[in-house]
Amino acid sequence: MSGEVTINTGNFGTEVLESNIPVLVDFWASWCGPCRMIAPLIDQIAAEYSGKLKVGKVNIDEESDLASRYGIVSIPTLVLFKNGDIAEQRVGALPKHDIEAMFKGHL
Repeated sequence: MSGEVTINTGNFGTEVLESNIPVLVDFWASWCGPCRMIAPLIDQIAAEYSGKLKVGKVNIDEESDLASRYGIVSIPTLVLFKNGDIAEQRVGALPKHDIEAMFKGHL
């Protein structure tokens, strides 16, 4: 997890809601096959867009309050936050170009 930030209830406000750049949040769990499948893509995106996009990961098993707050019922769910608001949200194991399409217009 080179450029990724582990997001939890304690740092969500600072890392996501108050961020001055867009934040792509990956809601995932260790037992989720599709989550593990896109993990390398998320890591690549974090490295490639460093400084322009923040990438965070929320383990829904450890942070069920955050998952509930944002209505996460299926994983992986990717949520793009911009200026503290949800700008885009997608569910499922997406190819890299679809993930990039979520945030490129917001950079």
